[in-house]
Amino acid sequence: MSAGLTSTCLVAGGLLGAAAVATGAFGAHGLAGVLEASGQAANWDTASRYALFHALATVATGLAAGLPAAANARRGLATAAACFVAGTLIFSGCLWILALTGVRILGAVVPIGGTLMIAGWLILARAAMRFDAAALRPDP
Repeated sequence: MSAGLTSTCLVAGGLLGAAAVATGAFGAHGLAGVLEASGQAANWDTASRYALFHALATVATGLAAGLPAAANARRGLATAAACFVAGTLIFSGCLWILALTGVRILGAVVPIGGTLMIAGWLILARAAMRFDAAALRPDP
């Protein structure tokens, strides 16, 4: 299970990271005038930044799942990673679409993604408490 979880998290984190960098660059260069004229540059930047943070969190969660000490924590790690991915897609996705279209109702959906991101961090913290401390110590 840990190899599948690690692989899934690395793929998902890599895709989210690529999307974050691509949208950040596109917003800064290709859409700069449009986003500034519409007052949406801050939303676009926030979406890209949070996507990158949570791409890294997803990768780290996957790597943690591969540790022998994580045997009792893998279900929590999988749930945390799922929250990071779903939260990023909702939070950042809605902000990107809002920035491009001005559809205000998306602003009401964004907090759902933020809540999932927060839940992911809390679930990650709880899962970390289940790590086997003895297995984390280096051999003498």
